[in-house]
Amino acid sequence: MFKAIADVLRSIGGAVATVVSLPFRAVARLFGGASDTAHGRL
Repeated sequence: MFKAIADVLRSIGGAVATVVSLPFRAVARLFGGASDTAHGRL
């Protein structure tokens, strides 16, 4: 019983963490790509 509840909470936590980290990952990729192209031109 408790294991099932723990599994549900863990899956919900994973989904929330993914949704929260997505914008930061997108911004990091944006700045990372911009710096990569800037360094490539130099």
